[in-house]
Amino acid sequence: MEHSEYQEQMRFMKKYETLEGFPEIKGYDFDKEFNFEEFIESYKSMGIQGTNLGIAIDIINKMIENKAFIFLSATSNMISSGNRDIIRYLVKHKKVHALVMSAGAVEEDIIKCFKPFVIGSFDIAGRTLFEKGVGRIGNIFAPYDRYLYFEKFMNPFFDRIYDDMKKGTVYTPSELIKELGKEIEKEEKHKESIIYWAYKNNIPVFSPALTDGALGDLMYFQKQKRKDFIIDIVGDHKKIITLTLNQDKTGAILLGGGVSKHYILNANIFREGLDYAVYITTAQEYDASDSGGNPQEAMTWAKLKVDAPNVKVRAEATIVFPLIVASTFARNKKE
Repeated sequence: MEHSEYQEQMRFMKKYETLEGFPEIKGYDFDKEFNFEEFIESYKSMGIQGTNLGIAIDIINKMIENKAFIFLSATSNMISSGNRDIIRYLVKHKKVHALVMSAGAVEEDIIKCFKPFVIGSFDIAGRTLFEKGVGRIGNIFAPYDRYLYFEKFMNPFFDRIYDDMKKGTVYTPSELIKELGKEIEKEEKHKESIIYWAYKNNIPVFSPALTDGALGDLMYFQKQKRKDFIIDIVGDHKKIITLTLNQDKTGAILLGGGVSKHYILNANIFREGLDYAVYITTAQEYDASDSGGNPQEAMTWAKLKVDAPNVKVRAEATIVFPLIVASTFARNKKE
């Protein structure tokens, strides 16, 4: 160890031993008149994950203040839940600049333009729901008929896409999703759709595992019927890397894990890492999964700059993400 590093560690240990300069643990005082700004600020002194939530809010406000290009990732359960409406707000008002979503997130956003999902129960027997024709996503019920509406909508859409293919156009997943946004505009509830607003505002929506869901099943049938039906995944890989390289600063808000999370992290390797990162997840590090990997791990791969402000909020995103948006993007919405 270098002498200067040793001295720095000794200074830190001395500070730690005396607790000099450390913030006091303190919660919000509800005896006084309620103030939302002070309430949110109090999370930083809460301790445990409350403090990490407060840090996440500060980091996202720095992303906004420093005009970073903001990536948002979402697993499909985020769209199954009410977080779909929170994300739609961000896309509608151009608060974020690129999305990466799972296939389920894309299809469920479209499905909800026809019929909603409903609140059910975590504990009801799977056999009972199966016999009633209801799929379960945690405590969210998704009756099978929703997917019939989806198939009815998608079949003529694929006919149009295939006509373009015969003329020489090969779509990437993000281009296909943009066309979906254009297609859903014909429906009465199109303004409820994230995909519609992304199309309207020219915000790319990437889905590198687009076949992993009902959408992929429908593409399987297309491939059975039309042997030359093809989607260009590599084209999107080039697109997201080029997009990343062209930014002065990049930030990421990662809801959950999986390929949606990693696609953003991987693209930022090409610019030696993100400048800001906020992870919101219940996945932990102990099994060495990418979903559970923390920001320190990302730094070892140059996915995140070593001096980048970052935090991992170990919490379920339907609890904390609305609070985060309320105290960041929505706080100064008039501006």
